[in-house]
Amino acid sequence: MKDSTTIPGYDYGSVPTSPVRRQDLDLLLDTLLWSDDDTKALRQAGEVLADQIDAVLDLWYGYVGSKPHLLAMFQGPDGQPDAGYLDAVRARFGQWIRDLTTRDFDEAWLAYQEEIGRRHHDSKKNLTDGVDSPARYVPLRYMVAFIWPITATIRDFLAAKGHSAAEVDRMHTAWFKAVTLSTVLWVRPYNERLW
Repeated sequence: MKDSTTIPGYDYGSVPTSPVRRQDLDLLLDTLLWSDDDTKALRQAGEVLADQIDAVLDLWYGYVGSKPHLLAMFQGPDGQPDAGYLDAVRARFGQWIRDLTTRDFDEAWLAYQEEIGRRHHDSKKNLTDGVDSPARYVPLRYMVAFIWPITATIRDFLAAKGHSAAEVDRMHTAWFKAVTLSTVLWVRPYNERLW
């Protein structure tokens, strides 16, 4: 896995401030029933996943690659998957796992979630990597639907280090809440007026 300073297009801490206010984030966390135990469980998940991120990404990329409607988001102008684009996104996807499980949900984190959302939205998709993909945005329906595969498939990785079933459940629940939170923030650019 690449050091975050060498990941092309990864500019955490240097993106514009999110239009989402801290109080909005707090209300979202409250709606998700987020607790201090979730924070601890998510940190524990980060420790468990730290040396498994490549395997997680292999699984997720296998899933995306097996679904032509999802793989289409990575096509070049020739209609074929753009390997360079896939690799660049993969490196940032791995960093997202690290960020999600280790960083505080503060203003810098909130700003980067807005950036990730824009990179899926037609306002910024393809620009970070300078690609000419015919897919100008990731459809909102896939953004939301992807919550489940990313949640369901992580469980075996969380269980891989011999933690008790109760610990795995706590980590998995925190992961599910955190992925849901991320996705809610990522889809904000799709309908700013109703968000």
